[in-house]
Amino acid sequence: MESLMAVAIGVLFAAAIYMMLRRSIVKLVIGLMLLSNAANLLIFSMAGMVRGVPPLIPEGLSTPPGAVADPLPQALVLTAIVIAFGVLSFAVVLVRRAWEVVRADDLDRMKDTDT
Repeated sequence: MESLMAVAIGVLFAAAIYMMLRRSIVKLVIGLMLLSNAANLLIFSMAGMVRGVPPLIPEGLSTPPGAVADPLPQALVLTAIVIAFGVLSFAVVLVRRAWEVVRADDLDRMKDTDT
C-alpha cells in the first residue's frame, strides 16, 4: 500500500509542478491546490499505513493497549488543510480581481499592462 501511495504522491507532485509552470494564472492556482494535496498525502503516508486504535489510556494502565494510531500527523494534515483552504480562497479572489482589471489570464500579458 505504501508503494501505491508513493506513486500517487509522485504523480500529484509532477502534475502540480506541470500546472504551476503553465502561463495561465488559473492553472497556477490549480497546481497550487494539487501541490497542497500532495504534501498532505506525503505527511499522512509518512506516519505509516497501519490500523490502530485511538491513543486513549484506560483506567488502571500506564500505556495504551496494543498498536495505537499516531495523532500528530493527523493533526498536522488537518491544520494544513485549513491553511491551504485559506490560501486557495485568497488566490481565487486575487485571480478574479486580476481578471476584472486586466481581462487576461496569461501571465505574460499581465506583466505588460499599463493599468
